[in-house]
Amino acid sequence: MLILARKNWKRVQNMNRTILHSDMNCFYASVEMMLNPELQGKAVAVCGSTENRHGIVLAKSEKAKQAGIKTGMVNWEAKRLCPDLILVPPQYEQYLKYSNMAREIYQEYTDLVEPYGMDECFLDVTASQVLYGSGKEIADQIRCRMKNELGLTVSIGISFNKIFAKLGSDMKKPDAITSIEESEWKQKVWPLRVSELLFCGRSTTKKLEQVGIYTIGDLAEMDHDYVNQLLGKNGLMLWSYANGLDDSPVMEKDFVSPMKSVGHGITCTADLKTEEEVWKVILELCQDIGHRLRIHGLKAQGVQIAIRSQELFIRQYQGQLSLPTIVPLEIAKLARELFQRNYDWKEPVRSVTVRAINLVSAKEPEQICLFSDPIRLEKEEKLFLAIEEIRRRFGKRAIYPAALMKDLKMPEYRDHGLIMPGVMNR
Repeated sequence: MLILARKNWKRVQNMNRTILHSDMNCFYASVEMMLNPELQGKAVAVCGSTENRHGIVLAKSEKAKQAGIKTGMVNWEAKRLCPDLILVPPQYEQYLKYSNMAREIYQEYTDLVEPYGMDECFLDVTASQVLYGSGKEIADQIRCRMKNELGLTVSIGISFNKIFAKLGSDMKKPDAITSIEESEWKQKVWPLRVSELLFCGRSTTKKLEQVGIYTIGDLAEMDHDYVNQLLGKNGLMLWSYANGLDDSPVMEKDFVSPMKSVGHGITCTADLKTEEEVWKVILELCQDIGHRLRIHGLKAQGVQIAIRSQELFIRQYQGQLSLPTIVPLEIAKLARELFQRNYDWKEPVRSVTVRAINLVSAKEPEQICLFSDPIRLEKEEKLFLAIEEIRRRFGKRAIYPAALMKDLKMPEYRDHGLIMPGVMNR
């Protein structure tokens, strides 16, 4: 590896930051087309289940996108919209391989590389400019190398903070570079729809539009106190972003931030239409959550569940456990209770995410609740630890809940943990 960025920091410490956001275009589909040249230039969709007409589109090629194919669309719906659409099954090991190869290229320019999902990364190249030229020149070198060495195209955004770099990479696709300079960012950013701002989801966008806020500029010029009243802490964060005030650092690839939650989510291979189907997915996700809590020496005091419906609307619910725990079944039971109590079943369920929240050290003394059963929970934890030891010695599937042995509408790659969403460090 070449000289790392931090070693040159003293020479450029007074410079404004130069942040890149690199997004590999139509990543899953692009890898499939590179591995199978016969797919080049065709409408291709990577689907969780190509045999099942109710399988879900996980990714699509540029040609498929032009035909109106959207991620999350059901297979039969996609085929009806684009009869020539070619459905291919996912090859997650290949995607991980090419994701790692891309990061190796990034790390030749800076050690400040922060993954944001499998196909995206933030890079802080402020100090790297001493060696490799301007941010634009570095971005162009990376873009050319990705195409020549990996056969993949990238869109790269360049700016003075992470939020605007991400915004820039979304402006031109595919195979493009967009710069948002500090001297011109208002002219480029403020006219954009407020929904294009990172972390401004459908629900927040709807609330803003109801009070006449349609663009990022509209949000930036709102009264600070009114934003807090309307949207709370999340709104103040978005208001800061709209005003160019993001100062979050790009973290080194090996950086591990203090864990605020442990979660796992999945887009199902077919829409879930019954509580039993949802329960199986919840229980499977919680097996991984319990394992990771044990590995990190943590316990959960609360549970959060996010449900994405067939129409891609997200509903989120959370509740508190009677006692901190690592037991998957306890976490899963609360997640199911939250789902049953709140979900109206107007639409089938397309994806499920469960998170263990309000984490505490497993060594921390526990305050006994009058209505809790600490003896039962202690027995369950001992049983879970015994199960974990069996799995460690003989493999994850050596001992497993019988309910998960069949009719589980989850991709076969679920053991690899490859689809966890990226998290920005602040």
